[in-house]
Amino acid sequence: MAPRFLAIAALFAATMTATPAMADEPLPIRDFIHHPEYSTAKISPDGRFLALAMQQEAQKVLAVLTLQDMKVIRITRLTGGESVGAFYWVGSNRLMYTSTKNFGSLAAPFGTGAWYAMDADGGHPRTLVSYSSDANTGRNRMVHYGQVFEMLDPNPAGEGNAIMQIVENSPGGRNQVVSLDALTGRRNELARAPRDNCAMILDEKRQPRYANCSDDKDDAGNYKQHSELYRRGDDGNWTLLGKRDDSRQVTVMGTAADGRIYALSSDAGKPEEFGLLDPATDSFKSLYADPAASPSEFVVASDASTVLAVVTAAGGPHVEMVEANNPDVAVYASLGKAFPGELVDLTSATLDGKKIVVSVRSDTDPGQLYLFDRDSGSVRFLMKGAPQIDPARMAKTIPFSFKARDGLTLYGYMTMPPGGGKGLPTIINPHGGPIGIRDDWGFNGEAQLLASRGYLVVQLNYRGSGGYGQAFEDRGHGEWGAKMQDDLTDVTHWVAAQGYADPSRICIYGGSYGGYASLMGVAKEPDLYKCAVGYAGVYDLDMMYHEGDVSERESGKRYLRRTIGTDETQLHARSPAMLADWIKVPVFLAAGLKDERAPPEQTAAMRDALKAAGHPAEEVILEPNEMHGFYAEDAQLNLYTKMLAFFDKYIGAGSRAAASK
Repeated sequence: MAPRFLAIAALFAATMTATPAMADEPLPIRDFIHHPEYSTAKISPDGRFLALAMQQEAQKVLAVLTLQDMKVIRITRLTGGESVGAFYWVGSNRLMYTSTKNFGSLAAPFGTGAWYAMDADGGHPRTLVSYSSDANTGRNRMVHYGQVFEMLDPNPAGEGNAIMQIVENSPGGRNQVVSLDALTGRRNELARAPRDNCAMILDEKRQPRYANCSDDKDDAGNYKQHSELYRRGDDGNWTLLGKRDDSRQVTVMGTAADGRIYALSSDAGKPEEFGLLDPATDSFKSLYADPAASPSEFVVASDASTVLAVVTAAGGPHVEMVEANNPDVAVYASLGKAFPGELVDLTSATLDGKKIVVSVRSDTDPGQLYLFDRDSGSVRFLMKGAPQIDPARMAKTIPFSFKARDGLTLYGYMTMPPGGGKGLPTIINPHGGPIGIRDDWGFNGEAQLLASRGYLVVQLNYRGSGGYGQAFEDRGHGEWGAKMQDDLTDVTHWVAAQGYADPSRICIYGGSYGGYASLMGVAKEPDLYKCAVGYAGVYDLDMMYHEGDVSERESGKRYLRRTIGTDETQLHARSPAMLADWIKVPVFLAAGLKDERAPPEQTAAMRDALKAAGHPAEEVILEPNEMHGFYAEDAQLNLYTKMLAFFDKYIGAGSRAAASK
């Protein structure tokens, strides 16, 4: 299995130097929006090389360094504005990597479908999977009839024999698992899925053994998420283990080196439990269940397969040990005592586990890389992800919980300005999505930027957010502009009642769905907020059925029918663009003209409605080359410079100066 490697600890106190005293002047905006120096780092199986996905201008490139002296021996830059995406060592001297294109800052980059391979020094390059671009739409079309290749096991000990899953995007297609030679490109099929929409899982012998199959509709054709689990026998035949209408649904995650099968189980929509699946009886044994949150990350041993601990995050991260016999348990325990409160990602290790690349991060530190040597116990600093950021000058992120008006417990985070305080100017910052997406504890450049200017930033995981179980997610369907909006109203009143926020100086700002919620907030609660900012938002719900990429897929249409409904009267009543007469506070709008998720027609509709109501938006930014959220640093700099001036005018120092005149 290949879950994210995580440890709550830091062994590296001796390597850290004291940070300078906090300066009076805040850091410049560009320091907060600068793309990280690296996003992923992986050591080669023999420990000779370090591969990094690094940022160069607007692209991510693949850099290979000799680990001993950190000298660059190869930089691979893709053409056509593409970036290097995922990459893997498929031997001690060979890499496989895929390409992506940016979809903006509010959505993950999308894969092009192409896969490449090369030696560490760039030798023996080969295109393993190619794609073509549709000249009419500019969108990527896979050469292999809509097939997408996903890595299951790079097999770094096998010198180029990777195991991949071919995802069939064509209707009725069944996924395949293949063995792929990363030098020649030859493929050998190992198994086909039992049905469509299945993700297959390997056992300890690298054979396809389980299939997690999913649907997003019920028997009536309505949107509903459910799953089925299949097991593959030695004869190659599949057996159904869990039906989609069972109250308990089990998803297999992966297999430990000793053959134990890790799984997640949900019962009646509660948060998922982590445990083991018995291959003899197909029964699930729970190892840990958090009453409020599903597992979010996993602490994995240096063998890259044994789960040591489960991390859940209702609010702040909680680590629960689930392993007792692995020798890395003692190592992990010592790490936890050395640096409590720090998050340490063991990003990769050599085959013998003696050298481990470690990423240290926290709510005030965007990340640093170290090399840990098990034999000597020494730690060597490698690089910082954001060298311009001084953690000592950053704001702390404080988890909180409270009860909404209907008694539902909600969780969130407050990013406090350095020095804290009470009665602060406050920005309510709803996340996008909305269903299944959540805010997390950790470094957030945007929240840090706002806090550095003296604002309290409040991020709430309102009903519908991910990470709290299926039942919590389902509470968001049908609640755009209704109970989800009430949750944001409730948290606004709560932070004021607790004394954190000055009730006379609160604005609301968000991107994507957060942009919708911000404009809906000032329409529904005209006296609660002093201003609103909508960024790449949707403001006309009926338009979602006609504009944007969600409605282009049948599954997207089913999702819209369940999530926002089809009643025209209700869609109208819950669309901020139709409620412009109710909005009395200053509004700031921003969007990218190439956005396909929340197309610019949405922002134009909101802008025009406000103008027709005699209350035009104070600022409208339409970036011609940006998509769903601004990616280019210059575009972000323009956005945040104007946004900060807007907040300052209405709830910051500028508002107080104006009031004193």
